[in-house]
Amino acid sequence: MTIQESTAIHDSPEPSDFYRGLKDIAFGSAAGMASKLLEHPFDLTKVRLQAQVLDDHKRFSGPIDCLTKTWKNEGIRGLYRGLPAPVVGAMAENASLFLCYNQLQSLIRTASDMPAGQKLSLPQLAMAAGGAGAVASFLLTPIELVKCKMQVQMLTAGAPTPGSTPAVRNLQGPFSILASVVRTNGVRGLWLGQTGTLLRESGGSAAWFTMNEFVSGLFIARHEKARGLPAHSLSKNDLKPWELGLSGACAGIAYNVSLFPADTVKSAIQTEEELRPRGAGVPRPTFLGTFLSMYKAQGIRGLYAGLGVTVARSAPSSAMIFLIYDGLNKHFG
Repeated sequence: MTIQESTAIHDSPEPSDFYRGLKDIAFGSAAGMASKLLEHPFDLTKVRLQAQVLDDHKRFSGPIDCLTKTWKNEGIRGLYRGLPAPVVGAMAENASLFLCYNQLQSLIRTASDMPAGQKLSLPQLAMAAGGAGAVASFLLTPIELVKCKMQVQMLTAGAPTPGSTPAVRNLQGPFSILASVVRTNGVRGLWLGQTGTLLRESGGSAAWFTMNEFVSGLFIARHEKARGLPAHSLSKNDLKPWELGLSGACAGIAYNVSLFPADTVKSAIQTEEELRPRGAGVPRPTFLGTFLSMYKAQGIRGLYAGLGVTVARSAPSSAMIFLIYDGLNKHFG
């Protein structure tokens, strides 16, 4: 073996891993941004329904009532209130998820002495996905804190009367909210609700990726059997768009159903200051304390407030994410 050959063997994995990581970030960001534009009105509805679980008087009777009243009182702008924060969040979430997911798969293969590129088992994929979700949660909590506060502030500002918008002028923008949180609670305050985000993202991401892999694996096995090919001879690149989309839709449903109560508690904690202000000296809410209060107030039904509208938006949104990500991988990966 020549010196040049030896150098090439040792150097080649580094740029390959580097460019693979850049592609994961770029493809994940593009998929996240596109999906958020589709789903934001439904996400706003979910947050508002979750935020009223502990209220004595409910503002909305259900998702349709929430969407209707939001449109009537706030217009199209109201349905997309707080959009910049979740767009940034979706880009950060999906970029970090796909990047960490693929990197953790490589670590698992190395630790298990498996050849590079070998398909992992579903439990191993769940482990990699859960770790990726845990990492993403620390990026998402401050972004979701801003988003949730923006999505409920109209509820306390008062609805505008026809021909005037006095309430809108009093609404804070994302940077104003960030500054207010840091000024009041310090930098640590930006991670209010981190426990709920961590639980949702780690468990939800494990369900999200493994369900997508499971359903797409069924389609791959079906094509291999129809063509008389050996197992593992085809990949996602051989699937039709509707098969990729359906796999992604199933993943979106699994993500939300798996740990939805954690997201409900997180939303209640992050909107408490706007909807249920604490008195002076009253300690900040804890995850367990809020969970028990919500369960006492409305039981299991309260912890799953907004699930229907969330599943309705997550299925097409998740389908879009995987369609875009896998499509970009197929053409540029």
